[in-house]
Amino acid sequence: MPTLVVLPTYNEILNVEKMLRALREIVPDCTILVVDDGSPDGTGQRVREVASDLGSIELLEQPSKSGLGRAYRAGFRWGLDHGYDRFVEIDCDFSHDPAALPMLLRAAESHEVVIGSRYVPGGAIPQWTLSRRLLSRGGNQYASMMLGLRVADSTAGYRVYSKSALDKIGFETVTAEGYGFQIEMTYRARRHKASVVEVPISFTDRERGQSKMSGSIVVEALWLVTKWAALRVIGRDAH
Repeated sequence: MPTLVVLPTYNEILNVEKMLRALREIVPDCTILVVDDGSPDGTGQRVREVASDLGSIELLEQPSKSGLGRAYRAGFRWGLDHGYDRFVEIDCDFSHDPAALPMLLRAAESHEVVIGSRYVPGGAIPQWTLSRRLLSRGGNQYASMMLGLRVADSTAGYRVYSKSALDKIGFETVTAEGYGFQIEMTYRARRHKASVVEVPISFTDRERGQSKMSGSIVVEALWLVTKWAALRVIGRDAH
């Protein structure tokens, strides 16, 4: 099936060329769409240079920094308009190993949503401290319990969605960002009976560039989970 790798970027000049070349080598038949949030460091220009060399790389430029959720929504919309059937989410900083992508795509042959999971058997986060692991895993367990997700890693950002899953989810009305975006997409997938599977991956912290994650994004995710759970209990869930 025609597959689009959606790669959000903001100030990824140190990583983007290496990632594009790795993806082209590992999944040569996939088109790569870089959704750049107006990076002032020249990320967009570097993408153009690499695209002229490798081919099958597209650039969708946003006017300003608008967040992960908006970048993915824009990328999915572009892909649907151009006839793609499968959509990959992956970070540009190599925290997600592109070498694992063929495994995720094989799982996508029989499932509508594939989540690269740190918390199923075989998954790993080798560089994290115990306290950080407990915080992340606890947050995931809280989201799964409150929303009935039956997913170990609902905040994971390494994924494959089928066109049918995006149609069921109604992704263009998803409003959360960061961790909240991934949780909301998972919640909607479960609510609308999309088939979901987790496959183990190893997650590695970025080595070059600055992390985009912040405390406000974590707080937003926890607040949203609590709000959605409350709406679910009183029968006003719009998801």
